[in-house]
Amino acid sequence: MQPISMEDYVKKHCKGNPDTDPKQLRKSLKQAVQDKKNGEKCRRCGQEIWAIGSAVAYQSCFACLTGEADSSEDYEIKEVCWS
Repeated sequence: MQPISMEDYVKKHCKGNPDTDPKQLRKSLKQAVQDKKNGEKCRRCGQEIWAIGSAVAYQSCFACLTGEADSSEDYEIKEVCWS
């Protein structure tokens, strides 16, 4: 995963998705980050959740949300990146 600040992600996401309410996205991201810090797991497979994806699709990991295994080119909120 590529670390990104919450604000940079909100800007990037809203640029590509102009119908998104940035305040709601920020609120959802903050909750997903807190959930990840609290150890929440994917509801489908039990793996660690992806905060960015979980902000729009309740508590899921990268693989379950995207169907892909390689997350090296995708973003995750900086404060929950472990490596």
